[in-house]
Amino acid sequence: MVSRKFGAIAKRVLAAIVMIPIAIDVLYIGSPYVEVLAIVVGGLLAWEWANMVPNQNPSTYVTAYIMSLAVAIWGYNFAVVIPMICITTLFTWMIALKEKRRKLITLGVPYISVGIASLIWLYRSFDPSEGNSDPQYNYSFVMTMWFFLMVWSMDIGGLVVGCNLRGPKLAPKISPNKTWSGLFGGILLSVSASIIYMYFCTEVMDIPFYDFENFRHISFTYRPLQLRFIWDIDNQVFYALLAVCVAVLAQIGDLIESAIKRKVGVKDSSKLIPGHGGVFDRVDGLIFAAPFVYLFFMNLR
Repeated sequence: MVSRKFGAIAKRVLAAIVMIPIAIDVLYIGSPYVEVLAIVVGGLLAWEWANMVPNQNPSTYVTAYIMSLAVAIWGYNFAVVIPMICITTLFTWMIALKEKRRKLITLGVPYISVGIASLIWLYRSFDPSEGNSDPQYNYSFVMTMWFFLMVWSMDIGGLVVGCNLRGPKLAPKISPNKTWSGLFGGILLSVSASIIYMYFCTEVMDIPFYDFENFRHISFTYRPLQLRFIWDIDNQVFYALLAVCVAVLAQIGDLIESAIKRKVGVKDSSKLIPGHGGVFDRVDGLIFAAPFVYLFFMNLR
């Protein structure tokens, strides 16, 4: 039993050693390689979804998922992207009329398109060529890497702490292995990783970071007692607080994937990645949290 568990962990570590450097290198190099990687990952996710959810014509649904994703990534205009996703979703709903899992099949269109494309939208939103940041620094890499680290830290912290401390179940009907201790362990590691990462970027690399004026101060006033409290927030504190939100969103994405797999009666989305299961099992937190994080940063400008 112990050797089997050790073997599973070894497979996960080896797979991570291969996958993580590829992701980091592509993020650093940038376009068009980052878009190509997104299409590859999205294509594998589309294949998994179409084969994970029972249906009569998986090739048709894979085509619909990939077409919608391609437009979402390379459309460059939400006036084109949003209608395309809506039309493809409606088209999939119509052709899945006789499918038993019609809702899940249709859900694949927006879930894959918006989830994967949001990673690219987030990456582009910090592109110095767009005039949003100092062209001397690779903000696209720095900020997207921060987001990836938060989700990865949530996964690692949740796995390590949850397996060792155990305790009350987080959502026993959806995912029996998830615990509250794992959730808090993941959040704690995400916050720690964020503080270290931001310290390295600002103090060691001396990168002039984004200054969100609306979030520079937290003030509290209670007139009856004439109390006035103002807390100046620096970048490390701001991103540590944001790390908590990202970690929670990633955990929700993980639970949603578990609920989908339980609904269709499978343990893993596929067997593509040794020790990890499928692509969906690895990117569930990323693609659920990415749209929210992208919208958050866009609304700060």
